[in-house]
Amino acid sequence: MSSLSAHVARDAKISIVGVGKNFNVSGRDLVAIEKIDLDIGKNEFVSIVGTSGCGKSTLLNMVGGLDEPTFGDILIDGRPVNGPGRDRGFVFQTYSLFEWMTVEGNIRFALEKSAFSKAEKTELVAHFVHAVGLSGFEKAFPKQLSGGMRQRVAIARALVYKPSILLMDEPFGALDAQTRGMMQELLLQIWDDHKVTVLFVTHDVDEAIFLADRVVVLASRPGRIKKVMPIELERPRSFEVLTDPKFAVYKREILADIREETLKLMAMEHS
Repeated sequence: MSSLSAHVARDAKISIVGVGKNFNVSGRDLVAIEKIDLDIGKNEFVSIVGTSGCGKSTLLNMVGGLDEPTFGDILIDGRPVNGPGRDRGFVFQTYSLFEWMTVEGNIRFALEKSAFSKAEKTELVAHFVHAVGLSGFEKAFPKQLSGGMRQRVAIARALVYKPSILLMDEPFGALDAQTRGMMQELLLQIWDDHKVTVLFVTHDVDEAIFLADRVVVLASRPGRIKKVMPIELERPRSFEVLTDPKFAVYKREILADIREETLKLMAMEHS
């Protein structure tokens, strides 16, 4: 631990220190992520964008303990990540709900192995049903819900055991534009109310800027940090911020970075 201390910010919730990831493909090493150093503060909201295949989801999975770095270290509150933990909640693009369980049952399932009493579990489930706007749908089954409602259940399930970190991989990618916008506003409200650190992967630059305190742009193959852009837009945010001139400046710069990486990738593939 002492050898890492010089590289880890004192107030960092998540510290990614010299992290790289290789995959064996057809007998040869493919470098997916080269070397990433990033500190994420407590209760900070960080979005990650970049070209397809740049390692966004791989990085998220390593922070979540679902995959291991080939080299480097990932620390949470100064402690190395050694697999999944209840300090981290995951929300994926696919809802992954149990079709035979109600809304209430799906959320409660996350508490099965917890130390909460039966009464506490009931109270927590009720709280998060309300927090994601599903009051009145407690007894509904997933097939009776819209896509946005299903994703609300997934978010409630990820938060119900009170993790301090929420890891989100394209959670709104399958939703229509109007529902997606509503879910983004709901997420910001939940983030503000429950004080969690959020690491959010998306292909949508508008979404990344609207939600985040900082946007991390990854370079393509191998994935590495190209830019970290602080988003200095006032909070709380509403969709009026999309017409703010500063928003347009952020968007133009991030899109230019991603375009540059896409062109590099296309040149590599055709060389």
